[in-house]
Amino acid sequence: MKKTLSPEQRKALAQSLVAEIAKLATRPIRLMEVCGTHTVSIFRAGIRQLLPENVELVSGPGCPVCVTPNDYMDKAIYYAQQEGVIMATFGDMLKVPGSKTSLNEVKAQGADIRIVYSPMDCLAIARENPDKKVVFLAVGFETTVPTVAATILMAQEEGLKNFFVLVSHKMTPPAVEALLNSEEVQVDGFILPGHVCVVTGEDSFKFISEQYKIPAVVTGFEPLDILQGIYMLVKQLQEGRHEVENEYKRVVAPEGNVAAKAMMNQVFVPINANWRGIGPIPESGLGLAPEFAAFDIEQVMPMGEVKATEPKGCRCGEVLRGIIQPTSCKLFGTACTPEHAVGACMVSVEGTCAAWYKYGGRVFNFK
Repeated sequence: MKKTLSPEQRKALAQSLVAEIAKLATRPIRLMEVCGTHTVSIFRAGIRQLLPENVELVSGPGCPVCVTPNDYMDKAIYYAQQEGVIMATFGDMLKVPGSKTSLNEVKAQGADIRIVYSPMDCLAIARENPDKKVVFLAVGFETTVPTVAATILMAQEEGLKNFFVLVSHKMTPPAVEALLNSEEVQVDGFILPGHVCVVTGEDSFKFISEQYKIPAVVTGFEPLDILQGIYMLVKQLQEGRHEVENEYKRVVAPEGNVAAKAMMNQVFVPINANWRGIGPIPESGLGLAPEFAAFDIEQVMPMGEVKATEPKGCRCGEVLRGIIQPTSCKLFGTACTPEHAVGACMVSVEGTCAAWYKYGGRVFNFK
């Protein structure tokens, strides 16, 4: 959508889209977004409150921090506590609970844990601390993988021997397919993640329409983008079509970013991965290719088997699968708040529980 529209024009266009959606939605429709940025945008703009009652939006496993399981967090906490280790991470990982504690708590106890804004920041830390092992928590979907791959390639080129990664990268299409294969998840259409598709391209999600006969739309992140994507989905359903359409053509190409994908494929290989709330999904994760094993902290400092546990009473897994809304969890808003989060879905700014807690009742606004 054009950002040059005046507030009055944006409001008029939004009202027109909502009216068309209401006209086309002649039956109950359930749509799932699988991107945390979409989740936040939908809540912040109050789009749920604007749509007709028979069009339901449900959040899926689109928050990378939220789907990172406790066994990974337990590993991160273990390495952060080891002598001679500097842990580098994005800030939203600090409060994510492990089985018994969090990075924030071990940092308060003296662990050297530093917030970075890019994996590349870790290389400067490694150069300045040649006697330390600098470990970056490589968490995220396809959107962040190319930057991590570029960092590893640069470290290799420089000959840095003290930079390592603890990898928990995940790929979105296998998770969507796992949801589609689950009898408990009922969805009529998908709002596809624009950021992921910038890298992978819209073609990576063609299986949704071709194998499962369900419509999907690659969508941008402005409120008008999201409303347009919802309109396109409802229109497909009304017309009996099931295609992967691209509302975000100004950014997303069918083939994605070829150079970024080539870099990913050079450094990483598909592996089986465990997802919080979903469980193991074959070839849904990324691990370092054998020629880059020297950067894998788990290879350099093996720690053995991890037996992780989930917090008692937390229903984050069901929220991530789109089975329940956050308000169905007894901990929501009481024992579990952003300040004192029990589950990962309340920790991350892209988490469904955090967005629901902060924006749940917001009135729609296009200004």
